[in-house]
Amino acid sequence: MNSRLSDAELAARIAQGAGEVLLGIRSGDLLGGAMLGDVGDALAQAWISTVLRKHRPRDAVLSEEAADVGDRATAARVWIIDPLDGTREFAAGSADWAVHVALTESGIVTEASVSLPATGELFRSDTVARPAGELTRRLVTSRWGGSYETSYVANSLGLQMVPVGSAGAKAMAVVRGDADAYVHAGGQYEWDNAAPVGVALAAGLHCSRLDGSEIVYNNRHPYMPDFVICRSEIREEMLAALQQIW
Repeated sequence: MNSRLSDAELAARIAQGAGEVLLGIRSGDLLGGAMLGDVGDALAQAWISTVLRKHRPRDAVLSEEAADVGDRATAARVWIIDPLDGTREFAAGSADWAVHVALTESGIVTEASVSLPATGELFRSDTVARPAGELTRRLVTSRWGGSYETSYVANSLGLQMVPVGSAGAKAMAVVRGDADAYVHAGGQYEWDNAAPVGVALAAGLHCSRLDGSEIVYNNRHPYMPDFVICRSEIREEMLAALQQIW
């Protein structure tokens, strides 16, 4: 076991490895429905927590699938994890689910990886490239419909709303260049977007709260009400539109 992995390499190895665990759980149609999602959440969390205890035993961890114990909010280094982002999509057989692994230091994401195991993609903050090509004029939204905020932005900027599954899949669609923006106003938790935001920032995208303020992680209460990820080319248009409603 290599105990000298860099933070960036460890984040990537965890995101990829947990994805492989989850693909194994979904293999063979032996489980289905809610049971599949529950088992995926539990086993991916167990694997990730064991790896972090082995390689970074002094770091704090905030995860969707683990109790938030101790005074994590005062720790300098905190891993923010979503072992299975998009449990519903995972259980339904969709490809729109992800594994999120982010390291934050003093509230800022310093290393991050997002894996999309069903498509074999791994996005790392230390290697990700800027989106290539022209703007797509697309805005990713929930499969269950856009919010008032996404509808307003889409109309103001002339963007087509495209439904995508999990938060990680939405954010990586922008990183990949398949969409120009992801606007969320319905409330999430830090584990839903820390790794996607870390990767998006490394790719040169604009990331902020909807009022344009910086996103800060490892808050005492890890609720994240809103954020926007978008191509830098439409940053000013985006923030101007959001100012009209926010």
